[in-house]
Amino acid sequence: MTVYVDVVFMENLFMNYIILFATAVINKVDIKLIRILLSSILGSIYAVVSYTDILSNSTGIIIKILLSIAMIYIAFKPEGVKKFIKQLLIFYLATFTFGGVAFALLYFVRPGEILIENGIYIGTYPIKIALLGGIVGFVIITIAFNLIKGKLSKNDMFCNISVYINGKRKDMTSMIDTGNLLKEPITGMPVIIVEKGELEDIIPIEILDNIEKIINGEVENINNIEEYINKFRVIPFNSLGKQNGLLLGIKADKVIVNYDENKIEKNNIIIGIYEKKLCKNNTYKALIGLDLLDGSDKKIEYFRNVKV
Repeated sequence: MTVYVDVVFMENLFMNYIILFATAVINKVDIKLIRILLSSILGSIYAVVSYTDILSNSTGIIIKILLSIAMIYIAFKPEGVKKFIKQLLIFYLATFTFGGVAFALLYFVRPGEILIENGIYIGTYPIKIALLGGIVGFVIITIAFNLIKGKLSKNDMFCNISVYINGKRKDMTSMIDTGNLLKEPITGMPVIIVEKGELEDIIPIEILDNIEKIINGEVENINNIEEYINKFRVIPFNSLGKQNGLLLGIKADKVIVNYDENKIEKNNIIIGIYEKKLCKNNTYKALIGLDLLDGSDKKIEYFRNVKV
C-alpha cells in the first residue's frame, strides 16, 4: 500500500482540529482557533513521523503522552492542575470516540484496505471519511455529555455566589437546583432564590420587613425605599401549599458564581426574596439554576411558573 505523506498530514490535521474543538466545547473554555490550529499541526507532524522508523516502540507511549500534554497546553493554556487534568481526560475521551467512529466507517467502506503501521491505522480512503468520522464523533460525544450534565454528584450540588446590590456585597452558599427555571415575567431574567435573612447586610431592613406591602404597591410610609423602587420585580410562582404566589424580587447589580474553579459573572439577575428557610440545617441559603453555570449572559424571552 502506498502512503502519501501529505494525505496523512491533512487527515490528522482535520481530525486533531475537530477533537480539540470538541474538547473546548465540552470543557466550556474560550475557543482560540489559531491555538487549536497550531496544536493540530503539532499532532499531525507526529503522525507523519510515526510512519518512519525514527521512533522506537519503547519510547512511543511516552512520546504520545508528552505530545498530548503539549497539545493541551498549546490549544487551551489551562490554569491550574485540576483544569489541565480535566481537559486532558476529555481530550483522550474525544480522541478514542472519534478514532473509533472513523475506523468503523473505514471498516464498513473498505475493510480489505486497512493497514497498521507503528500502531497507526491507515488506508486508501478519502479525507471525507476522516471528516465524516470526526463530525459523527462530535455529535455522539456532545449528545452524551448533554445527557449526563444534569447528573451532578453531591459535591457538585453547591457553589459560592456573591450578590451585589447598590454597591454592597453578600457572599453565600447556594445549592444548584436543576429544577429552578424561575424567570422574571417581563424581561425573562433568571431568578436566584435567597433567604430573607441573608440579605439584611445589603438591603434595608425596612424593605425586608414590608415585603407584602411592597408587592401590593403600599410603599408610601416605607423608609429607605426610594433608591430601590426601580429595582423591584414581582415574580409569580407556585409552591407546595401555595398556588399562584407572588415573590418580591430585586435586580442585582451583578452576581458572581464561583463553581468548579470557574468565576462566572452575571449582570441580568433577579434576587427573589424567600421569607422561609430553604434548608433546615443551613447548608445553603440560596437556590441557583443550572443554566446560570454556562458562562453566558442571555435574556430569555419567555417564562414559566415552577415550584420553589
